[in-house]
Amino acid sequence: MKNGAPQISRAEWQVMKFIWKLGEPCSAQQVIDALSGPNEWSATTIKTLLSRLVQKGALSFKKEGRAYYYSAAISKAACLAAEADSFLDRVFDGSLTPLIAHFARGRGLRKKDIEELEALIRETRKP
Repeated sequence: MKNGAPQISRAEWQVMKFIWKLGEPCSAQQVIDALSGPNEWSATTIKTLLSRLVQKGALSFKKEGRAYYYSAAISKAACLAAEADSFLDRVFDGSLTPLIAHFARGRGLRKKDIEELEALIRETRKP
């Protein structure tokens, strides 16, 4: 769990994005209704994803009667930071330069991108 956030799968990201977007506790049924159609997932699959996210500490839940209500236990920013760090470590051995070079060569840099990168470099050089 780097940066306090667990590693989550691509499917789990979809569940988390829905819950973050909603911004309030949501029932398992709400998650099922929102994600089953576009992903062709069964209710059982979605309940399994919810359960895994609870086990990983990404979600918390509250039971009311027969319904379960889920809330994000970690912020989207924490998950993004952990995922970005994991990607950088796995693919570019933790080095930013080859990452930036890859995207600069592959996708190109717009003038605005260059200006933002230059500003970032100036900012990080300040004592």
